[in-house]
Amino acid sequence: MKIDNTIKTPSTVSSDSKTRTTRESSSSSASASETKVEISSLSGRLQQLEQAIGQTPVVDSGKVSEIKQAITSGQFKVNPEKVADGLIDSVRQMLAAQPRTA
Repeated sequence: MKIDNTIKTPSTVSSDSKTRTTRESSSSSASASETKVEISSLSGRLQQLEQAIGQTPVVDSGKVSEIKQAITSGQFKVNPEKVADGLIDSVRQMLAAQPRTA
């Protein structure tokens, strides 16, 4: 048995399992017992979700266009308190993530 360190995606796991089923059933046909590996419907659903996530844009281009237009027309208002709160929260998260040194 070969052991490797590669990470398998759901699609490669699915195809590997199907191949394994074919090999096992053909090799065990001579024996009295058969080993079967079945892929659940969950695996298929995970593959569909993986594809959907891959096709989903990271940026909402409609929202970006809306903000650009507001900036161009001078209607975009910046809330300095909200910006400051966001910066403070970001710094707190970064500080909490750093390892403590003695």
